[in-house]
Amino acid sequence: MPPLEAADNRLQQAMKTLLLAAMPGLLTLLWFFGWGVLINLILAITTALIVEAGVAQLRRQPVQPALRDGSALVSATLLAAALPAYCPWWLTVTATAGGLLFGKHVYGGTGKNPFNPAMLGFALVMIMFPRAMTLWPAHGLDLAASLQPIFGWSQAPDAWAQATALDTLRVNASLTIDELFARHPAFGHFGGRAAEWVNLAFLAGGMFLLQRRVFSWHAPLGMLASLLVISLLCWNGSGSDSHGSPLFHLLSGATMLGAFFIVTEPVSGAKTALARLLFGVGVGLLTYVIRTWGGYPDGLAFAVSLMNLCVPALERFVANRQIKVNP
Repeated sequence: MPPLEAADNRLQQAMKTLLLAAMPGLLTLLWFFGWGVLINLILAITTALIVEAGVAQLRRQPVQPALRDGSALVSATLLAAALPAYCPWWLTVTATAGGLLFGKHVYGGTGKNPFNPAMLGFALVMIMFPRAMTLWPAHGLDLAASLQPIFGWSQAPDAWAQATALDTLRVNASLTIDELFARHPAFGHFGGRAAEWVNLAFLAGGMFLLQRRVFSWHAPLGMLASLLVISLLCWNGSGSDSHGSPLFHLLSGATMLGAFFIVTEPVSGAKTALARLLFGVGVGLLTYVIRTWGGYPDGLAFAVSLMNLCVPALERFVANRQIKVNP
């Protein structure tokens, strides 16, 4: 088998394994939020395939190989999992197309992207449409009701959306942590309602990927350990000014999705083991800082994109350190 064809086969197999590992998290999202998650997936995947085919045509390259490698499918799936379950259709399309075009294709396509396309697309729409990105459904809707907020065909049901637990905690000024967990519907047992179970499901998928050695442990451990440590150091109890417990931060937002499916992306991430560990540490620290003191409820997308910019510096640091240790 030619080397190029063998590399393509390995890439396709890795993408299939990633999608399989993401299934527990996706099914948990479907269980809690219903049809909106499935519609998001369909919109994101369709947009990704159209973008891939369109770019291949513009470059006068074969369309089938561009669609077959699976990287765009994985990016679209992860992005759809991170977006609010009933966000407007145009937001999903904009995030997917923007992430693939500005995070991947302007740099030459698959294997050349300096940014994670899913997280860059998420960050773009978070900056452009912050209100639409902060409202998550309080419950799942039936198919007919799901189409209303997504396509705007009629007035959305009353009280169908609410702020996330992370956003509520960030702006809270009067209620203690115990009161928030007892009174606010966005809070579950330890983290965000539903989000804690979704995070556990993506954690299970991540353990499967580690067992299959799809990636190394360095970046996930770096991210989760740094998030745990900084949230523990900054944890100021359960008063109204609390930033939340370490367990709350581990089981809220897109923490586990980020740790096992985002920071492990091989092209935009670091290549050497120590650089991967430092990359993960940086993502965890920045995620907490943006969540707690920034203007956005979940800083994962911004943290990953900022650390993508730091990858060359991390690799140079590791290389220089090795030269000094082994002159």
